[in-house]
Amino acid sequence: MESFNYDLIVIGAGSGGTRTARIAAGYGAKTAVVEADRPGGTCVLRGCVPKKLLIYGSEFSRNVEDAIGYSWEVGGIKPNWSDLIVKKNKELDRLHEIYKNLIINSGCDLYRGFGKLISHNKVLVSSNNEEKIISAKKIMIAVGGKSNFPNFVGNEFMINSDEALDLKKLPKSVIIYGSGYIAVEFAGIFSGFGVDTSLVFRSDYVLRGFDLDIRKKLTGQIENSGVRIFPNNNIERIDKNENKYKIKVSDKIILESDLVMGATGRKPNTEDLELEAIGLELGKNGEVLVNNYNQSDIPSIYAIGDVTNRINLTPVAIAEGHAFSDREFGGIKRFVSYENVPCAVFSQPPVSIVGISKNEAVKRGIKVKEYVSEFNPLKNTISGKIEKTLIKLIVDKNNKVIGAHMLGEHAPEIIQGIAIAIKAGANKNHFDETIGIHPTAAEEFVTMK
Repeated sequence: MESFNYDLIVIGAGSGGTRTARIAAGYGAKTAVVEADRPGGTCVLRGCVPKKLLIYGSEFSRNVEDAIGYSWEVGGIKPNWSDLIVKKNKELDRLHEIYKNLIINSGCDLYRGFGKLISHNKVLVSSNNEEKIISAKKIMIAVGGKSNFPNFVGNEFMINSDEALDLKKLPKSVIIYGSGYIAVEFAGIFSGFGVDTSLVFRSDYVLRGFDLDIRKKLTGQIENSGVRIFPNNNIERIDKNENKYKIKVSDKIILESDLVMGATGRKPNTEDLELEAIGLELGKNGEVLVNNYNQSDIPSIYAIGDVTNRINLTPVAIAEGHAFSDREFGGIKRFVSYENVPCAVFSQPPVSIVGISKNEAVKRGIKVKEYVSEFNPLKNTISGKIEKTLIKLIVDKNNKVIGAHMLGEHAPEIIQGIAIAIKAGANKNHFDETIGIHPTAAEEFVTMK
């Protein structure tokens, strides 16, 4: 029988990989973690966490406007971007140390270097011109995704979200290419810090795939906040002219900006792993194709998270990694349910959903009733701001609630609770019989008739 260095090697020390490794080690599996960068991964170091911190910072400009409406005398307030970046990075350093300690203290060996599979059971770790080969009965690929730009002349002049999070100083103007999560969230960040911001995107409205009415309403609210909107457009070319960029879009408009950010999607980070060289099957976007056990077509190799390009959310990767280690090393046959996974977009205002929309229900041939409430929140009545909140419940013919959608302040916090009810199988009567908390936006979910 062939001998191995480890029971499990995890390539990637992000949220999913770290959870996989420490749960496996907790069951007594001899485990190694290979990480080319710093433990923590995209979400903690280059995504969710730093982005949310900058969103918090950017929202104070909106809060100042509200304060003036509420009769506060405000003056002399201005942002200090560079100081905020220093504070943000200090927090990321703290989180990195936590992740590193989680791995080491759980009994795993941590290898700092780039890990590449060279056989069905062996990983080559490369670091500082040194190479080491380690082997394991099972290998978990948890390397996540990376930004993906379309091909056109001058696309190399665009920065991605990783770079946007570490800008040394703010530009006076920025053009963001895209309309998904990253695009609308950074539009709010830049605009909130006083940057002249434009969004160029290919669809009619932002957030393709979300409820159509919420997409329309958010697009309008982003535009009303001062962000310039260029829908139904592609960027065809970017030229650099000294310290400015000239951007040609598809309806023959020429835009000029200090900075161009690409937010046109992400793809699985498998390009440099050369997985096909060992016979592993990849999908059309470079994703690792896996079964219900997160197992690839090579029995000893598994994958979780964004590298599988299924539901690309950090909590999903964490759940997949935990369930994998439970099954493979803990003797617990547990699987992740991909139904009714809630999500949020931290736009300004935010969007959050769980379940399906009316549009999706129609496509699936499901008869549904849609309950809708749209209102201007109480807070806005004195501040003078007009920024409507929109909420929806989707109910099937058996009166079961199969979808909840919200655009408005605190939407992610509210939908997290609604998601529990939907996951538990609540019907519309349960919502109707629940006493609302007044005055709140959340009470609208239990008063819709």
